[in-house]
Amino acid sequence: MGKFVTREDIAATEAEMSWAERPVARTMHEFMSATKAAHGARPAVSYQLLSGADTRRDTLTWAELHAQTTQAANLFRSLGVGQNDVVAYVLPNSLETVITLIGGAVAGIVNPINPLLEPEQISAILRETKAKVVVTLKAFPKTDVPQKVAEAVRHAPNVKTVLEVDLVRYLSGAKKFIVPLIRPKNPVKHTATVKNFMAELARQPADRLTFADEPTDRVAAYFHTGGTTGMPKVAQHKVSGMVYNGWLGQQLLFKPDDVVMCPLPLFHVFAAYPILMSMIASGAHVVFPTPAGYRGEGVFDNFWKLIARYKATYMITVPTALSALMQRPVDADISSLRSAFSGSSPLPIELYNRFKKETGIEIVEGYGLTECTCLVSINPPEGVKKIGSVGMPFPYTHVRILQKTAEGFRECAVDEVGEICVANPGVFEGSTYTEVDKNKDLFAEGRFLRTGDLGRIDADGYLFITGRAKDLIIRGGHNIDPAIIEEALMGHDAVAVVGAIGQPDAHSGELPAAYVELVKGATATVADLMDYAGKHIHERAALPKHIEILSEVPKTAVGKVFKPDLRRMAITRVYNEALAKAGIPATVAMVAEDKKRGLVAKLAKSGEVEDAKVTEVLGGFTNPWDWAA
Repeated sequence: MGKFVTREDIAATEAEMSWAERPVARTMHEFMSATKAAHGARPAVSYQLLSGADTRRDTLTWAELHAQTTQAANLFRSLGVGQNDVVAYVLPNSLETVITLIGGAVAGIVNPINPLLEPEQISAILRETKAKVVVTLKAFPKTDVPQKVAEAVRHAPNVKTVLEVDLVRYLSGAKKFIVPLIRPKNPVKHTATVKNFMAELARQPADRLTFADEPTDRVAAYFHTGGTTGMPKVAQHKVSGMVYNGWLGQQLLFKPDDVVMCPLPLFHVFAAYPILMSMIASGAHVVFPTPAGYRGEGVFDNFWKLIARYKATYMITVPTALSALMQRPVDADISSLRSAFSGSSPLPIELYNRFKKETGIEIVEGYGLTECTCLVSINPPEGVKKIGSVGMPFPYTHVRILQKTAEGFRECAVDEVGEICVANPGVFEGSTYTEVDKNKDLFAEGRFLRTGDLGRIDADGYLFITGRAKDLIIRGGHNIDPAIIEEALMGHDAVAVVGAIGQPDAHSGELPAAYVELVKGATATVADLMDYAGKHIHERAALPKHIEILSEVPKTAVGKVFKPDLRRMAITRVYNEALAKAGIPATVAMVAEDKKRGLVAKLAKSGEVEDAKVTEVLGGFTNPWDWAA
C-alpha cells in the first residue's frame, strides 16, 4: 500500500513507474477474476431491503459475485449486446444493480440511469445511448419506477429487451406471500420483450465467458450528468478510468478486512467508482442498506445500529446526509468506524465540526466529477487535512488552475483563483461526452478537462473550490441545469427575463431560486409563476423554492443576466432570514467577492452578538461570513 500524506509521497508513487506501466487489470472481467482468486470466500457485497438492524440481509462472496457478473455478461451478449452496445439500468440499489453494473461493463457499455427521473428524461437518455437492453424493477409496492420505465421504453424503440428485477426475493415471513398478491399492475404497453432477470441469469454459464474478452481499453460505461429536459449530457468512461479509481482506493485506503457502509445510489459515480471499484481492487466488503440508501425508510434512525451490525470501518456520505444524521443521537457502538468520506457537494465547516464532536470520527472530504470517471483529489486520510479544502490531487492526476485569455490559457499563481482543469487516467481526452458538439471548448491545451469549477491551489498543493464558472445548481449532489427553470418560466406570457441560480441551503447545499423581470405593462404574481413552474418543469428537483419578481433583473453590458448579483441577493435574503429566526441582532450589510473564499457575507450588528451564536446559525451554509469593517 502506497503512502498519501504529502506531495512528496505522491511524487514518489508516480516516480516508481508511469500509469501505463502499472500491472493493473485491462478488462473488467480480468479485474473481477483477480479478486475472486485472492479473496473468493470473503464477503463482497451485502444488501438489506429493510433498514432494521436485525432484518434480513443478503451477502454475496467475491466468488459468488464473480459467477453472477459472468452470467450477466453472457446474458447481455445473448441478447445482442456487443462491446459497443449499451445495457441501461433504471434501478434502486440491490444486489442485481451491482451485478448489472459490472456484468454490463464486461459485455458492452453499461448505462446507469437515475430512477428518480421522469419518463421523458429516462427516454431521452435511452435514445441518446441507443440502449438495446434495460434492466429495471418488476412492479412492487411504493415505487413507480416500473411504470416510468415502461413509458420511457415506449418512446425508445431501440430497446429490444426489458429485464425485470423482483425485490420480493429479499422479503421474508408473511410479506413474501402478501406482496405478490397486492403487486400494482403496469398498464403501459411497449414493444420490447420482457423477461425475468434472475431466471435468465440462471440459464447462463457462471464459470466462463461465452465470448472473447478483448483486452483493448474501451468505453465500458455511460453516465448521464444530472437530469435535464431535452438532450442529456452523457459522459463516456473507459475501463482504464474505472480501474484507476479502484487502484487508488486499494493503494491508499482500503484493505481486504474493511467494511464500507455506502447508502449512496449506484447510478452515481461516487458509489460506482471510488467505492465499488475500490472494493474489487482491495477485496473489501461494501454494504448497501435499502433500495433508496439514505432516502430509505428508517435508514437515518437505524444508521448507527447498522454501523454496529456490520462493524463498518468506513462510512460514505454527503453533506445532506450528515446534516440529517446530526439530528439524531449516536445510539450504538460505532467503535469500529475509522473514518467518514464526504463528497458530491461542499461540506460546511460547522457541520464538519459538529460531526467530529458528536462521533469522534474524522470526515475526509474529496473532489470528483462524472466527467473525470470521478476521483480528482482528497484530503490525505493519514496526513494534514485542511478544512475547506478538497485536498491534494491523487497520483497520476494533474490539476492546473487556468484562466482563458485572448492569447490562450494562462497558468494562475499560488492562491490565485481560476478554472480547475484536470488531466488523469479517468479523463477521456477530447471525447468526454457522447455528443461531439458538447466536447467543443471543453479541453485546455487538448487534454486538460475544463471542469467549470473555480478554485485555487495553495503553497502546499491543496486544492480549494471557490465557486463555479458554469451555472449548475447543485442540490444535495444532484446537478440541475438552470436553463430548465429559465426556459420553462420564459414560456409565461408576462415574463420578459429570468435568471435561475442556486440559493444557499443548510441541508441541501443549494436550492433552485428564480428572479423574474416582467414584460412592460404585464402583471403576474409570485403565486402565478410558482403554479406555472409546477406545470412546466418536469424535473422535481428543479422546481424553484423561491421566485422573486424584480423591476429589473441585473444584466451585463451585453444584456446577459448577471448571476453573481443574483447570488448576492439570495445570500443576503437567506442569511437574514436565518439570523432573524434565531433572534440574532445582525443583518447582511453586503456580500463581497473574496479572491480566496468566493462570495462572503459581511454582517453588521444592531446589538450584542456572540460570534459562536452566528457561527451556529450560518455555519451550515457553504458561503462564509465576516463582520463588516
